[in-house]
Amino acid sequence: MLDQLKQMAIEKLQETMSANSLNSETTSGAAEEGASSLINLLMEKVSSGDLSAVTSLFSNDGNATEDSGIVQNLKGKLAEILENKGMNTEEAQAEASNVAPNLVNSLKEKFLSNEASDSAFSLESLSGLVGGDAGSILNKAKGLF
Repeated sequence: MLDQLKQMAIEKLQETMSANSLNSETTSGAAEEGASSLINLLMEKVSSGDLSAVTSLFSNDGNATEDSGIVQNLKGKLAEILENKGMNTEEAQAEASNVAPNLVNSLKEKFLSNEASDSAFSLESLSGLVGGDAGSILNKAKGLF
């Protein structure tokens, strides 16, 4: 699932960042780094036992996507990546602030979808990433979906 999630994030980032001031090759590199950053942020939460942050992010629990700590961290990482690729600070921060919530909302749609093609995007798929009592955590989290 992580590979599918990362690939979708790369594609979405490339699509949404295509009109920025960087050339397409640089934007593609930034998209790959941004997608890796998102996966790393998610894995940090899961491995530290904070699966609820991830389930909240990908559910309709009433919390705004933009308010998520994961999205806030992603904005910072994306801005840093874009700056390192040559974008000025102000533009990089604006781009990251626009792109990060849209990316996460696109991924959330996959987790909430009932389409067979989106079946890999599920809480059950995350259970393989969590050690210990993952089944109990997932059963509690199912109420969010």
